[in-house]
Amino acid sequence: MSISLTGSGPTRTFLPVLPVSRLHLGRMAGSFGMFQHAHGRLPAPAHGYCTDDMARLVMVDLHQQGRDPSSGILDSIESSLLFLEEAFAPTSGRFRNFRAASGAWLDASGTDDSLGRAIQALGCVMRLAPERDQRQRAQRLLRGSLPAGAGVRAPRPMAYVILGCLDADAGGMAWALAAAEHLAQRLGAMIPHDPSHWPWPEDVVTYDNGVIPQALIAAGRRFGRDGLTTTGLRCLDWLMAAQLGAGHLRPVGNRGWWLKGGRPARFDQQPIEAASLLGAAATAFGVAADPRWLDMAGRCLAWFVGDNDLGAAIADPDDGSCRDGLGERDVNPNRGAESTLAWLLSVETAARLAASAAGPSGLVDLAVGRRGGARAADVVQDL
Repeated sequence: MSISLTGSGPTRTFLPVLPVSRLHLGRMAGSFGMFQHAHGRLPAPAHGYCTDDMARLVMVDLHQQGRDPSSGILDSIESSLLFLEEAFAPTSGRFRNFRAASGAWLDASGTDDSLGRAIQALGCVMRLAPERDQRQRAQRLLRGSLPAGAGVRAPRPMAYVILGCLDADAGGMAWALAAAEHLAQRLGAMIPHDPSHWPWPEDVVTYDNGVIPQALIAAGRRFGRDGLTTTGLRCLDWLMAAQLGAGHLRPVGNRGWWLKGGRPARFDQQPIEAASLLGAAATAFGVAADPRWLDMAGRCLAWFVGDNDLGAAIADPDDGSCRDGLGERDVNPNRGAESTLAWLLSVETAARLAASAAGPSGLVDLAVGRRGGARAADVVQDL
């Protein structure tokens, strides 16, 4: 399937719908889940597993379920949920994060990021899991972890918890909704409201930045709080303006990040940032059906398949793998869990966005590729 959209201005919006492959997910599978690192296309079991990745994996699985029951997706959902259950530490209400290839846990209580990501994944399970038992197990875990989750103070974990609780609300969990509203108000208050000031809750812009405005936009829509929505849209505009200055996406690099008063580091660009901005643009389009959010989403997806500073493919749609980053002169050859799951989540988000934005005919005619090299148009296929 393909779709094309034309905005009110002269710029055409391109958003590709790409094939989905789980081949690399199969390569990266171990006895307890998905190995977190890879050497090239091969898993690196010595580095074991992490809860952050298993939370991302179950979200990918939940969005892919139903495509091909023989592909093992339903088994993978169950395996990921079991991993989260085993990661949970009831005394602290948190999730251990690092696990050896042998299955032994290597930390006691994890990080706020792993706590937030686990809660985000549990909300997704409550909304989309095919089995009632899975939804109930996710609800029990969310109840046990939400007191700790509601107390996080860093912006990204707050955003993960907000999004997870908004998903959990689909199951009628009023207590989750109350936590989301409380956290959204706290997160919104962390961002200066004077446009002439640095419109960000921290003095440095680092990784997975789109999740912060995404959570504010989603919460603002759910609770009818226009101030939260406006703040989220303003943050997202600011992030996108800084990262689209080259005409294509140039994610903030982790070789220096973006310090307040400075300029965004150009390298090394990470797939998680492109995926995060795409997710935020999709949420923004759901609130304000402005074609520019479609254009931004298209540019984020295009970054993966060649519309970037090097004109090089980061992701490989044929096997569903994704390289770990874009450097100054080349692309990191390793294809770890975080990068691969960022790609697969981006494909799912783009497909849902394209479907929601299609006209009455339901036709999609999308292609991207503004630079040479491995162009997106070369990998776009009809579904």
